[in-house]
Amino acid sequence: MRTEFDLELEERLVRYAAIDSQSDAESPSTPSTSIQFDMLNLLKAELEDIGASDMHLTDYGVVLATIPGTASGPTIGMLAHVDTAPQFNATGVKPRVIKGYNGGDITFPDDPSLVLSPDGDDYLASKVGHDLITASGTTLLGADDKAGMSIIMTAARHLLENPSIQHGPVRIAFTPDEETGRGVVEQLPKDMGAGFAFTLDGAQVGEIEYESFSADGAEITITGVSIHPGVAKDKLVNAIHLASKIIATLSQATMTPETTDDREGFIHATDLTGGSSEMKIKLILRDFERDGLEAKGDLVRQVCAAVQATEPRATITCKIEPQYRNMRYWLEDDMRPIEIARAAARKLGIKPVSVPIRGGTDGSRLTEMGLLTPNLFTGMQNIHGPLEWVSVQDMTVATELCLTMVGLAATEQAD
Repeated sequence: MRTEFDLELEERLVRYAAIDSQSDAESPSTPSTSIQFDMLNLLKAELEDIGASDMHLTDYGVVLATIPGTASGPTIGMLAHVDTAPQFNATGVKPRVIKGYNGGDITFPDDPSLVLSPDGDDYLASKVGHDLITASGTTLLGADDKAGMSIIMTAARHLLENPSIQHGPVRIAFTPDEETGRGVVEQLPKDMGAGFAFTLDGAQVGEIEYESFSADGAEITITGVSIHPGVAKDKLVNAIHLASKIIATLSQATMTPETTDDREGFIHATDLTGGSSEMKIKLILRDFERDGLEAKGDLVRQVCAAVQATEPRATITCKIEPQYRNMRYWLEDDMRPIEIARAAARKLGIKPVSVPIRGGTDGSRLTEMGLLTPNLFTGMQNIHGPLEWVSVQDMTVATELCLTMVGLAATEQAD
């Protein structure tokens, strides 16, 4: 039998996913795309409708609100991001609900060649009987992180309609530009005013994550010598050729995302733009340890220097900037939010699992800034592509986890 939460979560995610809110890493504005305001303003209005307090859309593009406490207890923050990933088409999303999944292959109406199969996917195979939400085949779904948004809104509505539930204050934040790494600004931890927080931005049921990659970004600029190719002998220096050497050398010397898993880091080329006169290469550097990340930066610089030495007439510059750091460095010194989440999971009969995130969340930046913010599951799978899906029943479990956590935190305070 479908529960009240199942129905609400399905309705919310289908409605939210159909709203285009893709971010843009190349845009200098805040948020990076104006369409993110469509989601932010909607969430602000919905929070007001359900009776939340202190609704505010900040000048840096974050919706903040409060669920007042009904008992003494720590103020707990809950966050989700409104933007969807720039890596794949997210315009014109057509969410669809597959009621009572039968365990077979799932096809897509807008791309008949696309198949989501349980073969080799134990998690999908375990969802027989669940109600699954996917897109139509030509876009991502956007459950990352509109599943998190739906879970938080559903939990907030339930708390406000049931004041007999004992809980401390809950601070809600909906952020822009998580996918571009720019959604968390220095002011946010203070504006949230929480003792600790959680991002609802994880995957499989039971995952309570407090370890993420550490991340840097690199931009390499190669300036060659431009001249008409008809008179180019011994004069032309083709920036494309030098960029190719750098990419080829790096791919031979280090690990890339498609060859790594578990706790292995990588160097990933994300953009290659320009022409024969000038080329730009953008890379992301990822590792779980500080020294591993530093070594990857050193390698990029060494490769640039080596290619520069082969052609002194060119100019090759390499700029490496920090993005975020492994939140484990701070959370391992104060595991209180993790223990509350684990206790809540066990109370619901869920085995808590903590695995390192091969990526980052807004919680990575917030934790580094002093607001401890581990990450909780939502059920989302195959994110950033057309095979993305989520189970409605998994989202219900995540909602129940949030409600149980805030209750346990108040109980512990009373004890």
